[in-house]
Amino acid sequence: MILFSYYNPILQYGLESFAATAAEAGVDGALVVDLSPEEAENYLGVMRPQNLDTVFLASPTSPDQRLERAARLSRGFFYLISRTGVTGERSEIASSVRPLVEHARHFTSLPLAVGFGISTPAQVREVQGHADAAVVGSAVVHVIETRYSQEGPAAIEQFVHELKAGMGGKPA
Repeated sequence: MILFSYYNPILQYGLESFAATAAEAGVDGALVVDLSPEEAENYLGVMRPQNLDTVFLASPTSPDQRLERAARLSRGFFYLISRTGVTGERSEIASSVRPLVEHARHFTSLPLAVGFGISTPAQVREVQGHADAAVVGSAVVHVIETRYSQEGPAAIEQFVHELKAGMGGKPA
């Protein structure tokens, strides 16, 4: 289980407290979406002693120096943003996914996860043709917003099953 957060709430909670609480709760690590690898020294210094993975982001516009550093500091997996701009459901996968995944593989042997705009089983299948994992966020939030009050947790469970069906036999 990887926590996604912004850095400010973690700082407000306290870096050491965050790492200790996360480890105690059985969390595997965190992805701090607005923490650059260049500014992560203190964060890494409290996460690593707790055996917590640190996942960093790279995008299609990341220069090689940033890709190398983010990959080197990542543990668990390396998260690739599929497109520039904002996240949200999309009708198609960005054409930048395949070249980004191929290029990132030069910098790490970690599993590569791709997210941003992945919304359907077909898109999950397409991404997993190149990367090791597809990350679906906005589409899950959409299901919660539109179906949860009527169908409860079963709506989310059904949607996740549909996404997993798109994996074409790959393990979850």
